[in-house]
Amino acid sequence: MSNALLVAGTTSDAGKSVVTAGICRWLARQGIAVAPFKAQNMSLNSFVTADGAEIGRAQAMQAQAARVEPEAAMNPVLLKPGADGRSQVVLLGRAVAEVGALDYRERKPVLLERALECLADLRRRYDVVVCEGAGSPAEINLRDRDIANMGLATAAALPVVVVGDIDRGGVFAAMYGTLALLSREDQRHVAGWFVNKFRGDARLLAPGLEMLRELTGRPVLGTLPMLSGLWLDAEDSLDLTTVVDRTEGRGPLGADVLRVAVVRFPRLSNFTDVDALAQEPGVLVRWATRPEELADADLVILPGTRATVADLAWLRERGLEPALRARAAAGLPVLGVCGGYQMLTRAIHDEVESRAGAVDGLALLPAHVRFGAEKVLARPVGRAFGQPVAGYEIHHGVVTVEGGTAFVTDEDGRSLDGCRVGPVWGTTWHGVLENDDFRRALLREVAGATGRAFVPAPDTSFAEAREARLDRLGDLIDEHADTDALWKLIEGGVPAAGSLPFLPPGAPLENHE
Repeated sequence: MSNALLVAGTTSDAGKSVVTAGICRWLARQGIAVAPFKAQNMSLNSFVTADGAEIGRAQAMQAQAARVEPEAAMNPVLLKPGADGRSQVVLLGRAVAEVGALDYRERKPVLLERALECLADLRRRYDVVVCEGAGSPAEINLRDRDIANMGLATAAALPVVVVGDIDRGGVFAAMYGTLALLSREDQRHVAGWFVNKFRGDARLLAPGLEMLRELTGRPVLGTLPMLSGLWLDAEDSLDLTTVVDRTEGRGPLGADVLRVAVVRFPRLSNFTDVDALAQEPGVLVRWATRPEELADADLVILPGTRATVADLAWLRERGLEPALRARAAAGLPVLGVCGGYQMLTRAIHDEVESRAGAVDGLALLPAHVRFGAEKVLARPVGRAFGQPVAGYEIHHGVVTVEGGTAFVTDEDGRSLDGCRVGPVWGTTWHGVLENDDFRRALLREVAGATGRAFVPAPDTSFAEAREARLDRLGDLIDEHADTDALWKLIEGGVPAAGSLPFLPPGAPLENHE
């Protein structure tokens, strides 16, 4: 079977997710049934599928690029790091264990089996499967138990293309070194390169590309230009900038802007919740870690976190609690989402995530939280601020409300989720800000509470903006990649033995003849 390939990268954030999504959209626009796949993903940014399975948000985004419904088989293993050096293992959409790094290594042979089963299933059901690697394929200390890079490629007979980030510098050394550290068998699978995030004069780059081909025997299949403003469901928060601006230069409609401060927790999860706010003209979104950064905000958001109790302790250590209390007392809006909502309650009882037992919350909402062993995964719908709203739930903490009013109700006004007391609001639902009418209603509420002459744009569509960016990724491949060579690689599979040169020294301790 030769209907799949693996997109690897010289480093994390080299652009694997973007290139994978771009290839998916390029193929989908030609009427080809294509699916994304990532055997193992480590991310706090996750998504709930229609049947209630949890997968990485990057794979959900890639499924949208492929114009197919996301499913658990597209990301069979998801690791969610916690506060104590351990990670939650999510297998086929369900949390199955909490493990340390060494414990996890022992599970990898079984997890590789499950990943291969999922990949084989997708290959049977789709014309093409585009797989994404994790980190670098040349992590030689991890190769013996690798299930996402060359371990997957050799087990599933996948040709591999490697993406390098030229914007970081040293891209040729990174590509050459990546190949040279792979075993003879692993090198046989590597068939070409993608240079990503290029800016400058292509004529100056051309000699380097030719020398790379001569040195490695592998062609550069595309030089992809730097694209700004993609913000497509990153896997981690390492590259978050202080200010989040998705407006593409559109100014405010009213006389005032709204300033939104989002608390940047150490174990921040599902930070994509604020992307829809950041695309609103006149809404200025920034990440905050200090009390003074909340002072001039019209809205403060406490976002999701993988470690509610630990990040609540961090919030207190940073001196943010008095600032939040002062805001609430002054009638200034605060919104908590999932873990952030849990922090706003009176008490948290956690014997599951942190095992800390009873912990005092911020007591800004009349509710308490008890963590359950089973994770809640759902795709609910309801109404909030008079508008229809849909979201998704991913949490162990179950909130019991003891006062206030509901944040989300059903059509008959019965409580579905969350709590509201004055300017303090909380909900367990991620993704609510992606609902355009609700988002505009919330911004009007914020403007009223703060006395700002702010007018929401009536035509901002988050779904259309996301689609436009996915099309930009398809254009990236269509216009800047050697699509004929890429298609031949998908159809032809792993290059024939001996057709590509071996680059020494190869993997450590390998016996070279």
